[in-house]
Amino acid sequence: MKTMNYNKASLNGTIQVPGDKSISHRSVMFGAIAQGVTTVEGFLLGEDCLSTIDCFRKLGVQIDVDGNNVRIESVGIDAWREPAEVLYTGNSGTTTRLMLGILAGTNLHTVMTGDASIGKRPMRRVADPLRLMGAQIAGRDQGQFTPLAIQGTKLQAIDYTMPVASAQVKSAILLAGLRAEGTTIVRESETSRDHTERMLRQFGAQVDVTEGVVSFKGGQVLTGTHVKVPGDISSAAFFLVAGAIAPDSEIVMTNVGVNETRAGIIDVLREMEADMDVVIDDEQAAEPTATVTIRTSSLKGTTIGGAIIPRLIDEIPILALLATQANGQTIIRDAEELKVKETNRIDAVVAELKKLGADIEATDDGMIINGPTQLHGGSLKSYGDHRIGMMAAIAALITDGEVELDDAECIAVSYPTFFEHIETLVKK
Repeated sequence: MKTMNYNKASLNGTIQVPGDKSISHRSVMFGAIAQGVTTVEGFLLGEDCLSTIDCFRKLGVQIDVDGNNVRIESVGIDAWREPAEVLYTGNSGTTTRLMLGILAGTNLHTVMTGDASIGKRPMRRVADPLRLMGAQIAGRDQGQFTPLAIQGTKLQAIDYTMPVASAQVKSAILLAGLRAEGTTIVRESETSRDHTERMLRQFGAQVDVTEGVVSFKGGQVLTGTHVKVPGDISSAAFFLVAGAIAPDSEIVMTNVGVNETRAGIIDVLREMEADMDVVIDDEQAAEPTATVTIRTSSLKGTTIGGAIIPRLIDEIPILALLATQANGQTIIRDAEELKVKETNRIDAVVAELKKLGADIEATDDGMIINGPTQLHGGSLKSYGDHRIGMMAAIAALITDGEVELDDAECIAVSYPTFFEHIETLVKK
């Protein structure tokens, strides 16, 4: 149990948030698939990304870690060895789902499992389209839940229309497509994060992306390269909100990834009239970055829904807290995906913010928040979900009275230095 009593402190200073979790995962995956040496700068040393490294080491890939720098040496996917152990993915849905796509086209038999949370998260959304490509995947409830057994085999490309926007499903299909015969095509009605498409190009593949359609030919050989991982905007989101709602505050964050498929929170903060500056560093980089400054703001309520949801799905818990301090009503809709994250984030966010006195109600696909509301102290649950835990900690910055948080350790999944950064910024 962690006790927090910040006495409505101001937050001032400059921080650099940890490396992007999604890009860190993919950098190791692509480095392992590619031929040659891949070096990664700014890798996130969070538990989820370390699970990805562990899986590939069990497959025989040489991976060395030196601080936030990672070196992957591989002669390609055909040289991987069949692991004697189960591949353990921990709490990482990204590792589990993307590995399904990668392993489906190998000549190996593998078994994957994760922690109790992963054991409840739906996997057929990935397994079913991979089966259309010829993948042999078995697991509980027809492959809906881990443990999952994958018998690698030859794959055929498919033309697949995504039923819902999901970067994990899209990425699994694209990664399987590397080993498939023919041209793999994935169609999206709403664009999900595009780190996989960008990284395919970075490692030398020819990929066509046109109006929500991604296509490329199988059999392309990837070549090792250097990957620079930007700061994770999903981690930066917590301090964007903190700076906007804590009194007399100004926070500067450097090297924040602002890939347009991820930067929906920037658009929402502007819509809510936050006092914020975004200065782009290099828009032409593989992953564009910016220096973002946020100050205490007079916020107005808004409606968040539709095409923007895939661009900020992980930020909705902290946006709900932001909305409790905005003038008027904020409606979050079209966010059913939150129900199948590390926990049911709709129910969890509403339950925990209500404990602090928030005027918030759950809906079938989101929530309705009325503000502004003065929050009070309370005892909160993280549900073992890093984003719920961080939301609770940021809420403690503005409450009357202390906030107790159980299992605060889960935050290390994506932001190991989270509480250090709070202490760095707090000016009492």
